[in-house]
Amino acid sequence: MILFPAIDLKDGQCVRLKLGDMDEATVYNTDPAAQARSFEEQGFEWLHVVDLNGAFAGASVNGDAVEAILKATKNPVQLGGGIRTLAHIEAWLDKGLSRVILGTVAVRDPDLVKEACRAFPGRIAVGIDARGGKVAVEGWAETSDLSAIELARRFEGAGVAAIIYTDIDRDGVLTGINWESTIELADAVSIPVIASGGLASIADIVRMTMPDAAKLEGAISGRALYDGRIDPAEALRILQKNG
Repeated sequence: MILFPAIDLKDGQCVRLKLGDMDEATVYNTDPAAQARSFEEQGFEWLHVVDLNGAFAGASVNGDAVEAILKATKNPVQLGGGIRTLAHIEAWLDKGLSRVILGTVAVRDPDLVKEACRAFPGRIAVGIDARGGKVAVEGWAETSDLSAIELARRFEGAGVAAIIYTDIDRDGVLTGINWESTIELADAVSIPVIASGGLASIADIVRMTMPDAAKLEGAISGRALYDGRIDPAEALRILQKNG
């Protein structure tokens, strides 16, 4: 079970949004590379990065910050936000990313996701962000008619390494992960699922160790780590103790 610390990038800075609203951004570090090093020093083994500007623009905007992060940490990094073409995927993987996360393009062009999975086995994740159970795209600015489970099932057998499932209504507001919907999704597909959105306290870390959550690959934590609501050493100890 992996706890993924999150670095969300807006205008080159490490921020957290509230409910995905770009106007509700809190800056936590003006040096994302230093934040990446800090997470590695705290004992985390993965890093989750999102180019928030890129998600809205449909192309990488915070590329310099991402490259600085890749140089600053030895940990594997997964990146989402504005990655919409095979060439773009290949370019980022060549720069040292371990995984590329495809969100909007998974709805708009699922064949591209499948092609990417064939070209880069084990290195393509799908980001499914849902508001009221329906998948949101274009940096959460638009909501589709697809349910999270419907979208996930489109990629069964395609070779997707993981699904990052975010409940937008809980993102950045510290109300706890939507375990019911997350586990329902994990039960519906064979692809590993990573929980995201709302992780708030050590209670959520303990919840990750419950039997019904064992099928999850892990969970992403942002604001709770930055605000000190979760002690990294304690969280990692709990997860390691429970395998």
